Amino acid sequence: MSDDETPRKDHQPQGDRHQGDDKRQGDKKRTENGDEDGKEEKKPSPLANPRVRIGLIIAAVVIVAALIAWGIYYWTTGQYEQETNDAYLQADMVTVAPKVGGYVEQVLVEDNQLVEPGQPLVKIDERETKARHDQAVAQVAQGKAAIVEYQAQIRRQEAEIVRAQAQLAGARSTALYAQRQVDRYTPLAASGAQTAEQLDQMRQTRDQARAEAAADEAQVESARRQIDVLNAQIQSAQAQVEQAQAQVDQADVDLRSTLVRSSIRGRVGDRTVRVGQYVQTGTRLMSIVPLEGVYLVANYKETQIGLMRIGQPATFTIDAVSGGEFHGTVDSFAPGTGAQFALLPPQNATGNFTKIVQRVPVRIRIEAGPEARKVLVPGLSVIVTIDTIGAKEEQRRIKEEAKRTEERRQREHDDAVQRNREAEKTNQPQNGAGK
Repeated sequence: MSDDETPRKDHQPQGDRHQGDDKRQGDKKRTENGDEDGKEEKKPSPLANPRVRIGLIIAAVVIVAALIAWGIYYWTTGQYEQETNDAYLQADMVTVAPKVGGYVEQVLVEDNQLVEPGQPLVKIDERETKARHDQAVAQVAQGKAAIVEYQAQIRRQEAEIVRAQAQLAGARSTALYAQRQVDRYTPLAASGAQTAEQLDQMRQTRDQARAEAAADEAQVESARRQIDVLNAQIQSAQAQVEQAQAQVDQADVDLRSTLVRSSIRGRVGDRTVRVGQYVQTGTRLMSIVPLEGVYLVANYKETQIGLMRIGQPATFTIDAVSGGEFHGTVDSFAPGTGAQFALLPPQNATGNFTKIVQRVPVRIRIEAGPEARKVLVPGLSVIVTIDTIGAKEEQRRIKEEAKRTEERRQREHDDAVQRNREAEKTNQPQNGAGK
């Protein structure tokens, strides 16, 4: 390089020098930032921490233990517990209705009131019923008076018969005497010892006596027949008396029925009767709910009832008692699915068919004390679980029975095949001999 060029190199512009310095500083910063990024990428993993590894191991052990415990529980107990939320509390409510019609005079109970058996509930106006009762009593008295009158007439007829029989006896005696006179004077008149006029007079006396005897006999017979008529009238009057007495008894029942009473112990519900209302026989007045008779009906799927048996324990919960668990016992099973007792049972004989899982109502008897029954009212929804583990041996026996049945059918099939083969072998020589 020449001397002339050296000064030019030393005398570069100041701006270019500043740009070079900035470039060097930027490269230095980038180098420092690169070193920091490298340091961040080289941070240790969380798994390198012993505490983290121990925590993960403990969590894995707990999860595995929980799964094992759940599997053991399900295998030993859980698979035998059948649960459903399609269950409700029910009760055999009694509908209160009057036996007689009339206007309501008094309503003696309030809504939701606890009533005892025989307690009066409603009073119905009894004036019309009492009038029918009095009329029936009068008819009974009238019939009895008629019977007494007929009996008196019978006694008079009996006395008349006695008198007529006495007259008949006298008339017969007179007729017999007159006949004897005629018999005695007939020979005398024939011999001329007596005149014919005397004989005719005697014959007339005899005929008159016979006529009187016949009249008396007819009178006796008429009196006897009159007694028969009176006896028939007595029987008719007696029947009328019995009919009137039956009306009296019915009127007594109707009078007692004007006071409607409770037939069971329970609480009044859905009271619709009001004072002054006209009610007819059988009109619904209110309902009585027997709280002691509340039971549970659970609609289980047909796939759940295979191991259910009467007497198995059941537990259930209701929303009204948070956290409370109640107990019961399987009481009975419905004789058919719920669809079979519907107003319009399904008919699957025509059209396309889609299988729908059916439900069978299961009745469960509730085991609860007085305090618990205060909240167990009909209509509440229930989540119920039935423990069917007691029937697992029955399931094994059912499977064994099905297996034995299948083996028996297989043996019968094999025997039939063997017999057919033997029959074919027997027929082959005969066919060859025939050819």
